[in-house]
Amino acid sequence: MPKKFKKVAVLMGGPSAEAEVSLRSGAAVAKALRAAGYAVDEVNPKDGALQFTADVEAVFIALHGAFGEDGVVQQRLCDLGMPYIGSGAAASRQSLDKLQSKRVFAAAGIPTATFEVLTAPGPHTLPLPLVVKPASEGSSIGLHCVRHEAGWDAALRDALAHGNPVLVETYIPGRELTVGLLGDDALPVVEICAPDGWYDFGAKYTKGRTEYRVPAPLTAEQTARCQELGRRVFCALDCRDLGRVDLRLTPENELFVLEMNTIPGFTETSLLPKAAAAAGISFVELCDRIMQRATVH
Repeated sequence: MPKKFKKVAVLMGGPSAEAEVSLRSGAAVAKALRAAGYAVDEVNPKDGALQFTADVEAVFIALHGAFGEDGVVQQRLCDLGMPYIGSGAAASRQSLDKLQSKRVFAAAGIPTATFEVLTAPGPHTLPLPLVVKPASEGSSIGLHCVRHEAGWDAALRDALAHGNPVLVETYIPGRELTVGLLGDDALPVVEICAPDGWYDFGAKYTKGRTEYRVPAPLTAEQTARCQELGRRVFCALDCRDLGRVDLRLTPENELFVLEMNTIPGFTETSLLPKAAAAAGISFVELCDRIMQRATVH
């Protein structure tokens, strides 16, 4: 199949708290795109400036968190008339902002955890255990599970230090699952088996600490429900090209949506590449397929 683009840029690193993870994702993507036959520039907008050589025809965004997933870089690329992969500015903004996502989920009838919003140190009103996280951060940065009252104040202070406001959610017991989306296609479901059942930053990015079951050992009915819920989230948030929806499956067989990731990780431990591999899609082919979807928004 002929390529739409010959020379592309991979945006990686950037100014967010997730820059280190993004650099790893971007390096892997750049290597794969070169293997797929593209000429590739690796661009790190660590100061927020976007500069491309004149022959760059499209952009693969491998930026995580603020600037990369909050609609800022998407709007800048749109203003430049530069084709790029992934969701548009508005969809990116409301997907990263967990409060906006909650409102979209409620309007669409998508099941999600009960929550409250805090902007300063203080008490909680929901019963423990609780999940505490900045409303607009990713990669489990500032994320805590508070099971005992003694841990509340420190968890809230740390979450606030990484972003304000903070989302406080009722903890949903059960299995952690994730559904990758490639265009309109839902990939095989992945089950995340983290140490002590808690998928924090260390469990996410330390090789060997977490077991991933791909495809997840679910019934056909459970798998279908996960994939359909993933598609519903993708559609409700008006996402495109790629994404990953994180879910919890309770012991009572109920599904709840945790969040949507518009630029999921592309590191060696990342989940979208694992799901694609289970569907028979190599990492090089995955990156090529996504790159081919780049368009001017």
